[in-house]
Amino acid sequence: MKKIIYIGNHLKSANPTTLNLLSELLMAKGFHVKIYSNQSSRIMRLMHMCWGVLSNLKASYILIDTYSTVNFYYALVISQLARCFSIPYVPILHGGNLPKRLQNNPKLSKFIFKNAYVNIAPSSYLLEEFQRKGFQTRFIPNAIELKKYSFQNYVFQEPKLLWVRAFDAIYNPSMAVLVLELLKSTYPNATLCMVGADKDGSLKKVKEIALKKGLINSIEFTGYLSKEAWIEKSKDFNIFINTTNIDNTPVSVLEAMALGLPVISTKVGGISYLIDDNETGLLVEKKNVQQMTSKIIELFKNEEKAIAISKNARKLVESFDSGKVQQQWNEILK
Repeated sequence: MKKIIYIGNHLKSANPTTLNLLSELLMAKGFHVKIYSNQSSRIMRLMHMCWGVLSNLKASYILIDTYSTVNFYYALVISQLARCFSIPYVPILHGGNLPKRLQNNPKLSKFIFKNAYVNIAPSSYLLEEFQRKGFQTRFIPNAIELKKYSFQNYVFQEPKLLWVRAFDAIYNPSMAVLVLELLKSTYPNATLCMVGADKDGSLKKVKEIALKKGLINSIEFTGYLSKEAWIEKSKDFNIFINTTNIDNTPVSVLEAMALGLPVISTKVGGISYLIDDNETGLLVEKKNVQQMTSKIIELFKNEEKAIAISKNARKLVESFDSGKVQQQWNEILK
């Protein structure tokens, strides 16, 4: 049995990541998977990750969830530790801002990505960027278990917006509140539900904005919800908005598309590679509150378009089904 060490964010208080599903898919294929780390302290997390490598020197592979912020340095340390003990490692490229890392930190990037067994890009966006820099990279999309997402037929009378993400400044959660404020000029009964754990204090700031603008009673803040809980919650809403400033291929957007929720997203990073504007979703410029609001109103004035987008999006995400993704990973790690 091949042993896989999976390095990533396994915090219980955080929103589920691709780590959870991918580790399950690999175990179902007979791999023995050990995950690091569930430590909340950054220093303790890094130490736990290092211990994960040092205590499993006979591992067949190390998978490293790789982002563009602090996690980039976790990936740097673990990749070099893997090299010291000749353990093949596979960076999984999640950070929508990783191309900027390649540009600003070329030497450190080369240490990580040039020496990898292979780099895995879950979006065509990152695939192109990394191949352009000469790094061996393959495309395997983020997986979703399609059978868990029942396609819904939504009613488009009053806008009921759903936002699902960690409260982090890079995801620009305050934009959702500003969109709701503007939307209420046309639809006074419009509501918003924001699902996600606080990551950097943004939740408090968003609530302060909502209170200041008199919108606090029109917004539901659920905090962290399990995947099953937010899927059930989604049945009460009819539009999914993604307000991020930086992105790759967010699983929450894939899930919304699978559920039949029309997605309106900022056009950043890998989003434009995922969503075909006016076909599988609607795209707006980053931080453009007016444009996102107008797109929401457009869908409510054209229900046929909203339904067509929903159906097209569901068909698109069928290629992200876990069974297909599982087979692709098995071919790389077998």
